[in-house]
Amino acid sequence: MLLPQPMAHGRLVQRYKRFFADVVLDDGTAITAHCPNPGAMLGLKDEGLGAWISYDPNPKRKLPWTLQLLEVDGGLVGINTLLPNRLVAEALAADAIPELSGYATIRPEVRYSEASRVDFLLEHPDRPPCWLEVKNCHLMREPGLAEFPDCVAARSTKHLRDLAGRTALGDRAVVLWVVQRTDCERFRTCEDLDPAFSAALAEVTQTGVEVLIYACDISQEAITLRRPLEWLGR
Repeated sequence: MLLPQPMAHGRLVQRYKRFFADVVLDDGTAITAHCPNPGAMLGLKDEGLGAWISYDPNPKRKLPWTLQLLEVDGGLVGINTLLPNRLVAEALAADAIPELSGYATIRPEVRYSEASRVDFLLEHPDRPPCWLEVKNCHLMREPGLAEFPDCVAARSTKHLRDLAGRTALGDRAVVLWVVQRTDCERFRTCEDLDPAFSAALAEVTQTGVEVLIYACDISQEAITLRRPLEWLGR
């Protein structure tokens, strides 16, 4: 997936009020950018982190700049939480996720429980339907180890229960984590930050819910879903 261009480089000053980030560009210009990430962004808010921001001159935008990437520990981290679903959609269309290949149709945002929509429903006349939830991950507290969540994730826990409801009906259900980092090889859940989520994941996998974790290749020009990571919860 191509990232918006042009991009400018600077240093993060602060991220605040969830959707704002102050950045000083390399030429000394101070700007306020839109931060497309309402989450905790644990470990990604430190002053001085390298930042890549895109520019859109559309006069209808309140903020023409958007924070896209951060430089952390020598690698790039994608912070836009809207991208994982787009990355997965692109990968599914290209048949680039072997575990999810062979389906005839792919439908996004299908209602499957009260007040919930699944990210993708994969269907084939000769196979059970596959209900696919996509989760974003960009937390790393130990070198090479991606973790989720970075705060209490009650909504994500509900999604796990919803997926388990589909396996109980004989369908296939999968939760896929998109790790928007270039420096991770393994994945686990954060039991210390949200023990309820970790317990729920362990429970639903016993009912047949499948877990996939894929990391990304990231540059200043593009992000691509690329390679599976080892899940330490098996």
